[in-house]
Amino acid sequence: MFGLYKKIAQTGLLGINRRNADYILTYNPRHLYPLVDDKLLTKRLAMEAGLGVPKLYGSVEIVRQVRDLPELLAQYQDFVVKPAHGNGGEGILIITGRNKRLYRRHNGVLITEEALFHHVTNILSGMYSLGGHPDKALIEYRIQADPLLESLSYQGVPDIRIIVFLGFPVMSMVRLPTRMSNGKANLHQGAIGAGIDIATGTTLQAVWMNDIITEHPDTGNGVFGVQIPYWDTLLYQAASCYELTGLGYQGIDIVLDREKGPLILELNARPGLNIQIANKVGLLPRLRRVEAEAHKKMEIKERVAFAKMHFGATEHSIHH
Repeated sequence: MFGLYKKIAQTGLLGINRRNADYILTYNPRHLYPLVDDKLLTKRLAMEAGLGVPKLYGSVEIVRQVRDLPELLAQYQDFVVKPAHGNGGEGILIITGRNKRLYRRHNGVLITEEALFHHVTNILSGMYSLGGHPDKALIEYRIQADPLLESLSYQGVPDIRIIVFLGFPVMSMVRLPTRMSNGKANLHQGAIGAGIDIATGTTLQAVWMNDIITEHPDTGNGVFGVQIPYWDTLLYQAASCYELTGLGYQGIDIVLDREKGPLILELNARPGLNIQIANKVGLLPRLRRVEAEAHKKMEIKERVAFAKMHFGATEHSIHH
């Protein structure tokens, strides 16, 4: 893995200090952060722009509303509970079914109605929010994973992260849940990150913890050379988030639902840098190329076409 880091450094590895100073501070005005840090606000903005998002069933904003949850949830067999200001997937509760007054989690464990309500109360208290501030709980549609990506994952729903700089998609990966990550698409908890060729939408190498892999450790299915469905649509939706938020440097997380297609899950003003490892290439050259072109004021389709032409894996990947 150290040799891989060294090779990526030679291609322009973006480190956290430079990311913060040259891109986040420079291109992400602080007053715009609430647009992405508040998932409820992000969802409303995306809907107004005609972008697909998981349907919101309801929200709980104050403790006394918790007692109204039985009425709200009575019509739904499955749903997701999440904090509006959550970070790193913390506090997300996925309910896949019901058994009388019991709720079945994605891992098959049954919890009581009281346990569910207690979890919502914890969300309101700020237990999972950025900075520990009081929060809101969102109740929304549970994603039914696209069959292709579901076959590459263990339990949970995979998501696709696309880094967008000044409206140009510059790098992407798919995050695949594992047994170690408890079905969550979180690399720090043990999910797999597989790079995606911007030009073609096919997966490149995959990284799991500190290992380069070609097969999912739990399912045994291959994770290299997989064609991501709806690829052009994903790039267009991600690129359009620049107009949506005004943030110059952001990460767009999209899921593929088997019936509804691409749905924007959330936006991130401080996306991580492991995406470079998953793609075996540094971000810096791509970011600089965009900076040189940004003055041309391209339309969304033009920016996507530019990205596919210049950021494909064939010219920029590192070969062992």
